[in-house]
Amino acid sequence: MKKEISMLSTIVLLGIVVGSMQVSANEVFPKEYNTDGTITFEAGGTEVTPPVDPEDPDPEKPVTPVDPPGPGTGGALSIDYGSKFKFGTQKISSTTQTYYAAPDEMQDGSKKPTYVQVTDKRGTLTGWKLSISQPEQFKTINGDELVGAELAFTKGQADSVVDSQYAPTTVNNRLTLTPGLSGTLAINAEAGTGVGTWVYRFGANEADNQDAVQLTIPGKSVKLAQQYTTKLVWSLEDTPN
Repeated sequence: MKKEISMLSTIVLLGIVVGSMQVSANEVFPKEYNTDGTITFEAGGTEVTPPVDPEDPDPEKPVTPVDPPGPGTGGALSIDYGSKFKFGTQKISSTTQTYYAAPDEMQDGSKKPTYVQVTDKRGTLTGWKLSISQPEQFKTINGDELVGAELAFTKGQADSVVDSQYAPTTVNNRLTLTPGLSGTLAINAEAGTGVGTWVYRFGANEADNQDAVQLTIPGKSVKLAQQYTTKLVWSLEDTPN
């Protein structure tokens, strides 16, 4: 009786093993199981984006200008940097003359085209516009005006390491300023464009920049042997045209 029970147990166990082998043989491989990877972005902080090389505007490779006007505006939509426009020391002339702003000098000794830099870190793709105005004419420290002097910016172009599909819609190649008038549009980035860091440069490189920013002064304008200065105001708005 004991032998029979033992044999029966063996047969049942063998059946279980064989059955499980048949199930395994019917399984499909490879098996797949999905998991997720997620990341969430928010608008950039208030820190100022450093100036980039206007010839190769990569934020990973910032540059250090010799004579920056001051820190950028900061924020998620910001003007990071704007060159000073230096026309040097010139001889007084009784004929109309055009003078050219010097390139922007960097602390490593290199010279770059003069430019303005804008960064959009809002993450909204709602666009922006950049304009420039000259509230007053060139004047001496005592208020003597350089009558008829005219500033012109030529060879204007926008560049970025961001894909060109996000390039601003309108980039004015030439700007001529009239002192005291409202802003002149430089760049209009419609919705869907202008994301990331963009430079608005005058000429593609130093050589191209040599005659890009021009100051024309009539011969009949009275000129004192003094320094004349003017203020240029770059305005950035979050409402494109």
